[in-house]
Amino acid sequence: MCGIVGYIGKRESYPILMMGLKRLEYRGYDSAGVALLNDNGNLSVYKTKGKVAELESYCQDKDISGHVGIAHTRWATHGGPSSLNAHPHFSESKNLAIIHNGIIENYAELKSNLISKGVSFLSETDTEVLVQLIEYIQNKKGFDLLASIQIALHQVIGAYAIALVDKRNPDTIIAARKQSPLVVGIGDNEFFLGSDASPIVEYTDKVVYLEDGNIAVMKLGEELKVVNLLNDIQSLEVQTVDLNLGQIEKGGYPHFMLKEIFEQPDCLTNCMRGRINDEATKVTLSAVRDYREQLLSAKRFIIVACGTSWHAGLIGKQIIENFCRIPVEVEYASEFRYRNPVLSKNDVVIAISQSGETADTLAAVELSKEQGAFIYGICNAVGASIPRATDTGSYIHVGPEIGVASTKAFTGQVTVLVMLALALAKEKKTITEETYLEIVKELAVIPEKMKEVLELNAKIADLSRTFTYAQNFIYLGRGFGYPVALEGALKLKEISYIHAEGYPAAEMKHGPIALIDSDMPVVVIATHNGMYDKVRSNIQEVKARQGKVIALVSKGDETIRQIADEVIELPDTLECLEPLIDTIPLQLLAYHIAVCKGKNVDQPRNLAKSVTVE
Repeated sequence: MCGIVGYIGKRESYPILMMGLKRLEYRGYDSAGVALLNDNGNLSVYKTKGKVAELESYCQDKDISGHVGIAHTRWATHGGPSSLNAHPHFSESKNLAIIHNGIIENYAELKSNLISKGVSFLSETDTEVLVQLIEYIQNKKGFDLLASIQIALHQVIGAYAIALVDKRNPDTIIAARKQSPLVVGIGDNEFFLGSDASPIVEYTDKVVYLEDGNIAVMKLGEELKVVNLLNDIQSLEVQTVDLNLGQIEKGGYPHFMLKEIFEQPDCLTNCMRGRINDEATKVTLSAVRDYREQLLSAKRFIIVACGTSWHAGLIGKQIIENFCRIPVEVEYASEFRYRNPVLSKNDVVIAISQSGETADTLAAVELSKEQGAFIYGICNAVGASIPRATDTGSYIHVGPEIGVASTKAFTGQVTVLVMLALALAKEKKTITEETYLEIVKELAVIPEKMKEVLELNAKIADLSRTFTYAQNFIYLGRGFGYPVALEGALKLKEISYIHAEGYPAAEMKHGPIALIDSDMPVVVIATHNGMYDKVRSNIQEVKARQGKVIALVSKGDETIRQIADEVIELPDTLECLEPLIDTIPLQLLAYHIAVCKGKNVDQPRNLAKSVTVE
C-alpha cells in the first residue's frame, strides 16, 4: 500500500526514481509523483493522478535534472485520488517536500492548530499536515531539519514511513518509520530508499531495514546515520539482500499473476528445501527445534491473519488439530486486536502475513506479546516487521510476489503450516509413524502434481470464456475444501470484480440456495475424500435448480462428470494436502475470467499488496 523511493548520489535521480516506482506498482496505488532537487538548488514537484506511465508522460517537457530526489505512489486515504492530493507535498514556503506512507490519526487536530497560526493548506491529506508542522517548527523554533522532524513526530499519532528533502540542505535526505516499512540501500557514496528492496536491488545488495522509531540521515560524503526520536545514535545492521531482477520481472509471461501461478511447483520445492530430507522421511523446522518446550507446552494455538493468509490459517487449524491434538482458533487480525482477547503465557499466537507488514496483524502481534503469549511468525519477506517482532517463526521462501492477488504465497503458507503440524505432532507423539511418513512423502511430490495441474491451463482458459457473462459465483467445499472455496471466491472478486462467495457445501441449503438459478455458476470442490458422497448430493441440489456446476474432481471420476456441466480432473493426493492441488485451477479460473473481461489482473482497482494501514 503506497510506495516510497529515494535517491541521493552521483547519478541522475529521475531514471532511478521512475524505475523504482515501477518496481513498486504491485503494492497498489492511484496517483504518483516525484520531487527533484537539481544542482542549481531548485526543488521541483511533479505529480499526477493515475499510473506511473502517466507521470512519465507528464514529465516529458519538465526539468528532470538533479542527483537528489524522492518519489511516491499513493493509495488514497485522506482525500480522493487527484494530482493535488498526490505526493510529494510541498511545505508552504516550498523549501521542503515530503512523501509518506501510513495514516496520521490526529491530523485534524494538528491541522486545526496550524490553521489558527496562519498556515494554509492546498490538499485534503494528512501528509501535508506533517510537512507544514515540520516547517512551522523550523521557523518558530529555529531548529534544523532533523530536530524539527523529531519534534514533529513526537506530536504525531499513527503510522508512517516518511522521506523529506530540503532545498536549503541539498546534500541530505531524511527518512523515518513507525509501523510502515523502509529500507535504505547503501552504495558507493550514494544512498537508495525504498518501501521494500525491489527498487534497490538493481544498484546495491547492501541494505539496512529501519526499525520502528528510527530516523535515517542520508548525507553525501558521510556514513549512514540512524537515530531515534530522542536523537540517540542507533546501531546499524547492514544486510545482504537475497533478491535478483529476474524474480521481479515477468519472464515472458503476460502478467505477474500468471507467472506466479506457474512458479508454484518450484516455490514449494524451495519452501521445503532443507526442511524435508532427501529421503522424504523427516521434517525439521529450526523454530520447533529451538523453541521445543514453548511449542509443546502450549494449551492453545491462535492464528491471526487477514485475507488470503486467514484462509491459509483455516487450513492450518484443521491440520494442527487433526495431527497435534491442540485446540486452534483462527482470528481476523483486524477484529482480534479490538475485542479484548483473553491470552496467557500458555498460548502460542501464529501470525501469518505475506508481506510481514500487514498493520492489523502486526498490531495483533504486539497485543499478544503484551499479554505474555509466545509468538510464531509465518512470512515471505525477509527482514520485514513481523519476523522481527515475533519470538520465532518460518519464512515461506517463495520469492517476491508482485501480483496483488496472492497465489504462491497462499500455497507457501499452507505448506509451512503442514510442516509445522508434522514437526509438532512427531515431537508430541500424537501421530503414528505410518501416517507421518505417508504425509511427508506425499508432500515432497506435491510440486510434481502441481505441474500436472498446470497442464490444464489451456482447458481452463477455454472454459473461462463461457463464464465472463456471470454477475455472481458461488464456491462450495467441505472439510479442507471449504477454505479453498473461500480463497477461490476471493481471487475471482479481487481481479474480475465479479461478486463471489464461498460456503461450506452443507450450508448452501441454509440460505444461499435461494440464489441459484440458470444464471448462477457454482464451483464445487468434489475430489475423492471422506465427504465425497455428501458433496455429490450438494451438486445434485444445485442441478435441480438449474445451476451451472463447475466441479473439481479426482482423475477418472465418471460419477460427477455425468451430473456437472464442466469438470476439471486433478491428480489424487492425501486429503490434508488437497488444498495445495485444488487451489491452482481456481487461481487459473479467476485469472482467465479477468483477462477475458479486460481487467488489470496484476493491479486490480482499489487494492494494495501490502496493507500497512487499518
